[in-house]
Amino acid sequence: MSCAGGATAPVTGATGGAWDVHSDCTPDCAAHTAPRVPPTETARRCAAFARTVRRVLADGGRPADPVRLRAHARALLTALGIRLDVTGGAAGPERTEGAHATGGAGGGLRVAAGGPGTLVVGNHISWLDILALLAVEPVTHLAKREVGGWPVVGGLARSAGSHFIDRSSPRQLPHTIAALTDLLAAGHSVAVFPQATTWCTADQGTFRRATFQAAIDAGAPVRPVTVAYTQQGGPSTVAAFCGEDTFLSSLRRVLTARGLTVRVTPHPPLTAADAGDRRTLAALAARTVLGGRTRPPAPAIPAPRPHV
Repeated sequence: MSCAGGATAPVTGATGGAWDVHSDCTPDCAAHTAPRVPPTETARRCAAFARTVRRVLADGGRPADPVRLRAHARALLTALGIRLDVTGGAAGPERTEGAHATGGAGGGLRVAAGGPGTLVVGNHISWLDILALLAVEPVTHLAKREVGGWPVVGGLARSAGSHFIDRSSPRQLPHTIAALTDLLAAGHSVAVFPQATTWCTADQGTFRRATFQAAIDAGAPVRPVTVAYTQQGGPSTVAAFCGEDTFLSSLRRVLTARGLTVRVTPHPPLTAADAGDRRTLAALAARTVLGGRTRPPAPAIPAPRPHV
């Protein structure tokens, strides 16, 4: 495989389906905020990424294993020259060691063993978000159908047991929420991107409410997670995958990015008791994730619970 992705069809950041949300972000939003690495380093990363992809593809037929999936995701980030920084939200840093950091439940995406799973909700900036979350804790993902066809990322997502939805068919929404409820009730943790599209920074967009009904119905906690990208310690949009961007163009930017870090910040969990209905629960989670700080206070009087 070459870093151009071989003969794969173009993969874009927008789908135009009935579930999609309009985003003002375009490929022009993605920009380097530090000098590019020299061509020799780009070539080294390209070769390392290609080797890692071959190993991942060779391993693709085996049953899903969280330890192996986490190792693959971290190896891909390392090959791309991306540092993984996992912090503990209001509790302070849990680890800041790069993509080789030790993982597991200590990453903070799961809440407890036994009982219902956890609904992990995060903001959406890039195809790299999926790698970053898998590198911390390989939970099941609920993603648009197109993700399943993305190079490398789609294969890892399928290996993690991800469920892909057809966003061009709004009639599937009740069935999707019912399936998500069953997964959570059975003890499976599931990660979703409630923004339904990508934005170039971690403080834009809003959260759609439907998936939060599944957490309420299953009695599952909600774990807000903020994903953000920096270059040499400062905010950067170089990893953004927005609008009609292509996987190839995005990959080229990432391969030439100097000092790129993806920061994953799990926040304290929320429950239905914090809100009472999906609208308030979604708003609480969005405020936490998009603000990137601490958990907001619950409302004093919960609103009545709506029907899906």
